[in-house]
Amino acid sequence: MEDTRKLGFQRPKGRYSKASDPRFLTDKKHTEERVCPEPFLARGRKLGFNKGKEQSYLASSVDQSSISETKYVGEQGFMDELNERGRKLGYRRGNKASRDEFTDRSSETGFRRVKEQSCSVKSVAEDVYDEDQNSDAHPSIIGTCPDMCPARERAQRERLRDLAVFERLNGDPQKTSPTLAAKKFCRTISMPQLHVSDIRPLPVLRDTLIYLLRLLEAADHPFEVVHNFVFDRTRSIRQDLSMQNIINEEAILMHEQMVKFHIISHYKLPQSASSASISSLCHLNLEQLTKTLKTLFDLYEISRSCGTINKNRAEFYSYYVLLHLGPHGQSTGESLSVWFRRLDAPLLKSREMQFARNVLRHFRIANYKRFFSLAATEASYLQLCLMESFFNEVRTWSLACINHGGYKLYPYPISHLSKLLMLKAQAVVKNPEPCKGAGPISS
Repeated sequence: MEDTRKLGFQRPKGRYSKASDPRFLTDKKHTEERVCPEPFLARGRKLGFNKGKEQSYLASSVDQSSISETKYVGEQGFMDELNERGRKLGYRRGNKASRDEFTDRSSETGFRRVKEQSCSVKSVAEDVYDEDQNSDAHPSIIGTCPDMCPARERAQRERLRDLAVFERLNGDPQKTSPTLAAKKFCRTISMPQLHVSDIRPLPVLRDTLIYLLRLLEAADHPFEVVHNFVFDRTRSIRQDLSMQNIINEEAILMHEQMVKFHIISHYKLPQSASSASISSLCHLNLEQLTKTLKTLFDLYEISRSCGTINKNRAEFYSYYVLLHLGPHGQSTGESLSVWFRRLDAPLLKSREMQFARNVLRHFRIANYKRFFSLAATEASYLQLCLMESFFNEVRTWSLACINHGGYKLYPYPISHLSKLLMLKAQAVVKNPEPCKGAGPISS
């Protein structure tokens, strides 16, 4: 009845019974005499019944055994059949546990074919390997684009003067080449608009990533300009990998390289003072770093379930832990303690994870001496890139602690202080910002 009300068909006033409802008429004589309402006809046409045959939809709505043979198109048909089968199996409407259980049972008994039809109208998301993007949810796609940027997109961007400075041939904003242009990221791609000629296969994606990472070494442009270009084009690479469901060691390596790019940008962007939008760039970069790590962890788990454990797994898990330094740590929606419980013992006992957990512990209890000692002796370059933004904060704590607990009549040796805070002696004198309130300092 809810469907008929949505279509504008009101239930007759007066006492209601199944005998007066046309959907529950099982007698052939009554079915032939009763005129089928127009809303039922319209819905029947949408569901693929023959036009002009009034009894076709009405009889099918009565015959429960023919539901599995009904042609459903789109999500509405999928949910209607789920609800109808749930009633037959005794699941109560509105019960989430029953609905989830029935959905799982339906998938196991072959009902997934209906979901595959409905996925033809869904858009392909950008970079997450979720259940709507795996090989069961939509037909597998194999890209055929031989260049870093599809020819159709290249021609359009030349016409619109939409070429980045790195893509211009001889500096001409209206001219590029297949060796310079890289495919831009598109937020939403619907399946009807998708062409395999616009999707790059894995070898082309690998070459494109190598080309992009080489640009980071160029000194001809400010770093934020290089970052913006590589940032957008690496998102497009992840999108193409996701749409083709490429899950192998090479895809893992590419995601690891993109994580490293975001970590280096996390360190270098705050040092770029030539742009007024550095804070927003840092925020977006940190957001994509978290998303790329999440996708990488999914790939690690798939690889581990197949019996292969990646050698770099502990290193990249430690980066995720270091992102939780400070009060606004990046999270995927669950607390870090819960996340730790889901990890296997060999991973938790690895040297990289032990280091990251110790750093996090000493940061939270304000043990500045052990924090800087670990950073100076055990941290890798990329780990230092993630920790560096918190150094001044910890230095402020340490100086306040020394000033509060020390004997103020005797100056504190600057050589010892610079070693303790991982600063050069000249930096302690020239940069008083982290040293405010520290009391007298002597050389």
